[in-house]
Amino acid sequence: MTGTVVAVDVGGSGLRLQTCAVRPGAVLTAPGVRVGAGGIDVAALVADARALLASRAAGGEGEGEGADRGGRGGRDAESGPGAAAPEVVVWSMRGLLFLADRTEVLRIVAAGLGGRRTVVVSDAVANLVGATGRVGPGAVVAAGTGAVAFGTDFDRQWRRVDGWGHVLGDAGSAAALGTAGLRAALRAHDGLADGSPTLLGLAVDLLGPPELWPRQVMTTPDAPERLAAVAPLVSAAADTDPVALALCVRAGTDLGESLLRAADGLEAPHLAATGGLLAAAPVADALDRRLALAGAHRSPAHGGALDGALHLARQLRDTGAIPEHPAYLVSC
Repeated sequence: MTGTVVAVDVGGSGLRLQTCAVRPGAVLTAPGVRVGAGGIDVAALVADARALLASRAAGGEGEGEGADRGGRGGRDAESGPGAAAPEVVVWSMRGLLFLADRTEVLRIVAAGLGGRRTVVVSDAVANLVGATGRVGPGAVVAAGTGAVAFGTDFDRQWRRVDGWGHVLGDAGSAAALGTAGLRAALRAHDGLADGSPTLLGLAVDLLGPPELWPRQVMTTPDAPERLAAVAPLVSAAADTDPVALALCVRAGTDLGESLLRAADGLEAPHLAATGGLLAAAPVADALDRRLALAGAHRSPAHGGALDGALHLARQLRDTGAIPEHPAYLVSC
């Protein structure tokens, strides 16, 4: 089949949109999730996405992040003035599982973007499809500011592990590693065992005196991001500081355990891991060791949630079908 598809991924750091007719176009961006008295403002996000599509139709550059993977920028054949309605719109959204009425999100997206077919999907599913490059049995763990694992066969088993936020969960995340680093720093400050003078010095350079830390990382709206900013200090110190190394190993092991649980029960699952924390070698190595203990291994991630949304959109356009699930993936 032919026709333009639109993929949108909405996360805390921004909204990203990509169209594809014959080949993917440039990625356009807008602000991310906004939460009002009634929860996530889906209508405002849809308006942002519609504005990005209009800018492409008018020949504008929008706020693109550069050329597509093939090195080609510019517009798709259907992006010019007078472009037809998209054949398919796939809207990947962080926080979808915590919304009471997913069909209302579907209605708003369908009405606002005008796709002939519209799909609303959890970012956990889009991240899995993007990471594995396919719609098939697999599991992925995402290790960014937060951490969540997800595994499915796209039929009977759909399992999410963790993703409960930096206070209640997100084991192995950058926020969790940063928290552990600050705790080790404070133990050194207080003269207790298992503290790290190295991490204390690094954290003071970043955050100021320890007396200021509680307010910064406990009472501010951006507390998870502030905690996550400490994680690179911990991973950088791991080469010389045994306490920092142990914390990185714990983080990687936690991620491995979440990934294995998400994949449990799947037949020959494709395993992957994504997220900025995996750039820290001690964390990634510990993750791989935990998988190896279970006789498993992960493959390199192909892409992210936007890639997964685009894959789903093209599959629906070309085959007329994609899996559905009342909590994770709904369409009209």
